[in-house]
Amino acid sequence: MNESFRLSVRVYWEDTDGGGVVYYANYLKYLERARSEFLRSCGFEQSVLQREQNLVFAVVSAQIDYLQPARLDDELTISARVRDASRASLVFAQAIYRAGPDDSRLCRAEVRVACLDASTFRPRRIPVAILEELH
Repeated sequence: MNESFRLSVRVYWEDTDGGGVVYYANYLKYLERARSEFLRSCGFEQSVLQREQNLVFAVVSAQIDYLQPARLDDELTISARVRDASRASLVFAQAIYRAGPDDSRLCRAEVRVACLDASTFRPRRIPVAILEELH
């Protein structure tokens, strides 16, 4: 899948520091929401994967470049696409943009998630059906 999934969110007071700027760790939350909604849009709800296939995805690494600050009341667009897939992990290329006439890129990230057995948290293969749909 080469096209990026996009999710829109609004920045609320709770997302910001005392200066009205989004606290850096909250970018990770936005990125997580976009990955979760991307999976849902492909027909894979994480709660169902856990319950029915004993499978969870967990972040094992994240590289984030903060380019510009997001601020209180900004409307943001978070993108997510699978850049690479292996037998037991996915690498997502992600970005956060300020919605508007120029769509300023605020953040870019590469996030690797591992497929884990939900009971033991040991690595396991990603089911073929999921790999075929996502990549």
